[in-house]
Amino acid sequence: MDDLSNPPARSAVSTFFLRLGQRYQILLDKSTPHTKARWVFAFVTVGLFLTRIITAQGWYIVTYALGIYHLNLFIAFLTPKIDPALDLDSVDDLDGPELPTRSNEEFRPFIRRLPEFKFWYAITKSTIIALICTFFDVFNVPVFWPILVMYFITLFCITMKRQIRHMIKHRYLPFTHSKPRYENSKLLESQDAVETYNRINKTLICLLK
Repeated sequence: MDDLSNPPARSAVSTFFLRLGQRYQILLDKSTPHTKARWVFAFVTVGLFLTRIITAQGWYIVTYALGIYHLNLFIAFLTPKIDPALDLDSVDDLDGPELPTRSNEEFRPFIRRLPEFKFWYAITKSTIIALICTFFDVFNVPVFWPILVMYFITLFCITMKRQIRHMIKHRYLPFTHSKPRYENSKLLESQDAVETYNRINKTLICLLK
């Protein structure tokens, strides 16, 4: 009988792809804090794709599909993770939950439906895939490109108008960074340190007794 306790040995191909995936994930993890460099790379990739489309004079249907996909990503990036219009706590409140408008209110940061890193990753990956598609004639479907441009502009205006109305109605901005710091933050930190020191002293006294 075979020894079922030992797992089957991996083949060389599966081991290669496993290590390749691990290295790829490590590179993504290392690129996470470098926000500006990541977005510069994304814009360069989009620029290369547009240059390829303009010089080749083709693959307009691929460009239209990529633009629609990027628009959906952008809307998800601007939308809160919990939609105020669908929040169960806002049934009695017709205006829905609002972000704080006064300094004495609780700070509630904006949490996106699509996080920044996933937004960048999806844009970069989709642009590279679209760029690769421009090297295959099967994706070069003949189409009257001014019609696609008009469709995209119309869809963009309608979608952004709806999103702006949603932001105005529920009073939120999709660009909040970190929790604000107050002038007396150093005083609060010193008071916290004193209280922590006193608690430690009381604990040590109790243990010595």
